[in-house]
Amino acid sequence: MRWSLLLVVPGIMASALAAGLAGPAGSLPRSAPEAQGVSSAGLLRFLDAAEEKIHSLHSFMLVRHGHVVAEGWWAPYAAEEPHQLFSLSKSFTSTAVGLAVAEGKLSVDDPVLGFFPDEAPEKPSANLRAMRVRDLLTMSTGHHDEDIRGFPYNSDESLVRKFLALPVAHKPGTFFVYNTPGSFMLSAIVQKVTGETVLDYLRPRLFAPLGIADPTWEASKQGVSLGGFGLNLRTEDIARFGQLYLQKGRWQGKQLVSEVWVEAATARQMSNGSSPASDWEQGYGYQFWRCRYGIFRGDGAHGQFCVVLPQFDAVVAMTAGTRDLQGVLVQLWEHLLPALAAAPLLADPAAQTRLASRLAQLSLPTQRAGAVPQLAASLAGRRYEFSANPLGLEAIAIDAADGPDGVATLAFKLAGNEGRVTAGPGKWRKGTLGGVPVAVSGAWTGADTYTLEIVRYRTPFSNVHRLRFAGDELHFDIAPNVGPAPKPATLVGKRK
Repeated sequence: MRWSLLLVVPGIMASALAAGLAGPAGSLPRSAPEAQGVSSAGLLRFLDAAEEKIHSLHSFMLVRHGHVVAEGWWAPYAAEEPHQLFSLSKSFTSTAVGLAVAEGKLSVDDPVLGFFPDEAPEKPSANLRAMRVRDLLTMSTGHHDEDIRGFPYNSDESLVRKFLALPVAHKPGTFFVYNTPGSFMLSAIVQKVTGETVLDYLRPRLFAPLGIADPTWEASKQGVSLGGFGLNLRTEDIARFGQLYLQKGRWQGKQLVSEVWVEAATARQMSNGSSPASDWEQGYGYQFWRCRYGIFRGDGAHGQFCVVLPQFDAVVAMTAGTRDLQGVLVQLWEHLLPALAAAPLLADPAAQTRLASRLAQLSLPTQRAGAVPQLAASLAGRRYEFSANPLGLEAIAIDAADGPDGVATLAFKLAGNEGRVTAGPGKWRKGTLGGVPVAVSGAWTGADTYTLEIVRYRTPFSNVHRLRFAGDELHFDIAPNVGPAPKPATLVGKRK
């Protein structure tokens, strides 16, 4: 099913949106783009560039002057579905620290060791003793990258103890290294001083006032929200968070987050490079990145963005599954910034209609229909079993492979869990595999090959699988959409 929210619906709804009425209950108000000084034609150019040069955006929302003027989800992604935020979670953890500071529970100049005297090394180094909360916030703890790489977030042992045992090579506050374990420590500190996980602490103070329902946050085995990643929210939730920071912590007449904290968190607190062309070298704040053009952002692996543009009074929320994060921002700067005018624009009904139609039909590419080979009819009832492998794939059973228009039904056994998917060309069909929500599209792409794409649509991840049938063997190739681009891995299953 293709699905996305329309930007502007012709007729009565168009006038309602232009008047600034809200969308679904509790959501941000909607508006026609030109009413907020945004060119619909410019937004179309951004979408053209994004679909040509980024593989691939999952959602996009632009808020201008407090109104949503454009929003879209590339099917099978959808407005009501949460998305893994990865390191965009860090900006929410920073906010929790700011709230705890405002409540007098800690200071950014407090030494880290002071919170965990029972978990400190027997003889802590001078650099470890000098490490402050501020150094965790600004990624300047003094660690080397190789010392924090591979940090065991899934350990049965205390992650706080493991962090404090790491060597600290540099004086804190003098050396920038991107440090997700340090973000975990911020979460642990908030939990230590408040008695609540960051997730629970933020519920009444941030999530509920912003209208963010049902946030989830992965935790360590010791029950500490992971801090540096693990938060799952919807696209509009990201936009509301950005709007809060654009409004310097104020929301519907109430100061939720201290304006002083917002300014400090989003300012250049630490140098992280000198390239004028890189948005990863414009300085770092308190778990926020500085960008070019006076812009700041929170971001996460594979393209999860909350971009705040103060001089344009705008916020962009995006989720994605891409290897080119800088490329995403380049498209914003090249195509979106020129679309933002200083005053309302004349209505452009023709461009608005084209834009609405475009946003309503957004979809990740699906597999294209191919001729169903003679082989397909003989595959029904076959089961192929796999030896132990890193994917945990145990078996694939073919229920049917010669359905009308190339539709196939396959059953998978993954790590002891069974799931069945029905895939066909030209559309996404939703189901579950291994207990995980997925959407699938598939088609015969050769005389012996069925190509199946599986999208985990609450995450950035998808895989293209090629099932090549060779006698009593099934050669199963896996090509992931993000991460390093290795040669596709192949598993060989034997007919049972």
